[in-house]
Amino acid sequence: MRGFAFFNRVSRAFHDYPSVPKVLVVVAVSGCGLVAYAEANPERKLASSAPVLTSAEVDNKKKKVVVLGTGWAGTSFLRNLKNPDYEVHVISPRNYFAFTPLLPSVTCGTVEARSIVEPIRNIARKKTVDVQFSEAACLKIDAVNQKIYCRSNVENNLNGQEEFVVDYDYLIVAVGANVNTFNTPGVVENCHFLKEVEDAQKIRRTVIDCFERASLPAVSEEERREILHFAIVGGGPTGVEFAAALHDFVNEDLVKLYPGVKDLVKITLLEAGDHILNMFDKRITAFAEEKFQRDGINVKTGSMVVKVTEKEIFTKELKNGGEVSTIPYGMALWSTGVGTRPFIRDFMSQVGQANRRVLATDEWLRVEGCDKVYAIGDCATINQRKVMEDIAAIFRKADKDNSGTLTVEEYKAVINDICERYPQVQVYLKSQQMKNMVDLLKETPDVSKGSAELNIEDFKTALSKVDSQMKNLPATAQVAAQQGVYLAKCFNRMEDCEKNPEGPLRFRGEGRHRFRPFRYKHLGQFAPLGGEQTAAQLPGDWVSIGHSSQWLWYSVYTSKQVSWRNRALVVTDWVRRFIWGRDSSRI
Repeated sequence: MRGFAFFNRVSRAFHDYPSVPKVLVVVAVSGCGLVAYAEANPERKLASSAPVLTSAEVDNKKKKVVVLGTGWAGTSFLRNLKNPDYEVHVISPRNYFAFTPLLPSVTCGTVEARSIVEPIRNIARKKTVDVQFSEAACLKIDAVNQKIYCRSNVENNLNGQEEFVVDYDYLIVAVGANVNTFNTPGVVENCHFLKEVEDAQKIRRTVIDCFERASLPAVSEEERREILHFAIVGGGPTGVEFAAALHDFVNEDLVKLYPGVKDLVKITLLEAGDHILNMFDKRITAFAEEKFQRDGINVKTGSMVVKVTEKEIFTKELKNGGEVSTIPYGMALWSTGVGTRPFIRDFMSQVGQANRRVLATDEWLRVEGCDKVYAIGDCATINQRKVMEDIAAIFRKADKDNSGTLTVEEYKAVINDICERYPQVQVYLKSQQMKNMVDLLKETPDVSKGSAELNIEDFKTALSKVDSQMKNLPATAQVAAQQGVYLAKCFNRMEDCEKNPEGPLRFRGEGRHRFRPFRYKHLGQFAPLGGEQTAAQLPGDWVSIGHSSQWLWYSVYTSKQVSWRNRALVVTDWVRRFIWGRDSSRI
């Protein structure tokens, strides 16, 4: 027993001090051997010849990075930051990361809430970077004095110390966004949202409550129909996936438990536009609408919600001359767009962006007007610079001999920098089926006649149409995650790139930019449609719909979990659902 006690102490030491190099330990106890082994952390090597610094000297050399938010953007930044020269302070009202694409599955018990969350402190303790976490909400950003004003999110008496101030050298704003209600009366008071894990759990309890209420003997059949009418406002990916998940939950599990009301259930999807899933390929949109019609899910397009009361939804039918109709419901989910958080709105006023919906950043994700503040995720958008705004500066930079004209060689010399600085150029070339920017010259009259040089007007003509391809990035987890990874890589190489810039030419200045601009790489998107069928739109305009895409969805969403613990739990939940069905309790 003493041998096992010793083994436990050794094992605990190995886990508690991951930074200490591990060795092979062999202990012989009464003729038996106990072996403990772990690899040394390669990122923390002890150098006996290195000078010993006090903790105060080390802290003075470190730059303090404050990260607001533990969503996709903030967590991706934290996981990929490897430079030990930074001291990181993460501040968020929630102390975990949530895999939000699986929230619709949580609402119906297909996946449990604990399976899609990972504590931030678990992520932080595995880092070689000093990380501190505070469970608090940001109240105000003071960019002038580089301070953050926060309030503790812990609901207890902290002796009047609930509010505190944090200084920063760099600030990463990754707080996401609120649901956009478009100031529709009654939405906040009567509708459910689906942004957080708590929202999914609340929806799950409400669905079961509706079935329990409808099963009471004193309820009339008309009242049962109203109670079991589930209305979903918004035909985007979240609304469509929830409608499909709810349909499967009802028809595969709840009808067996509530046979007396199974024929009274109705699901209605309300969309103000002409079609659901507008951001997807038209083939996916058509298939989704046809499948929902076969499944009995009522899809009402051209229906704009103007008011929500406790029991009714008022819609303006855009296809019928704006006629207002009412829809009784038992539960309503609101899933339309993103809105600005209050303290972000105040910060936008400080930096002169009061007329915007979200924070505007440059191509390097810095907030415009703030050199030390970065914004990533749903709370920000990249304000991509137009080529025509810089056309004169580009021409001057390319005209090496100041002749007032560009030779083809001078034009070719800046092609790569133009394409890297202005991504809309590549998009335009692809849309026009052109190989490179040299093909743009063929559209200019002088060059097409055989002239070997371009004047400023020819140059403007060649690039006049490329800005038409500018588009804002969608507010998705994929974009936020890639921005977090990009920004972490920039911080990892900050000092090296200060000395050796790797970005494109500064057309309005001297030298080069420190980093290459952020480029979003679309890896595809999924739309689960229920019945073990999923629509997948992958790069290269490849569309796949059906059961094979469902298995692809399973594999991708499993691999994207942030820990092996999450992967194991999610797979276990799916297996449990296949064998025993979904849990219908309110726990």
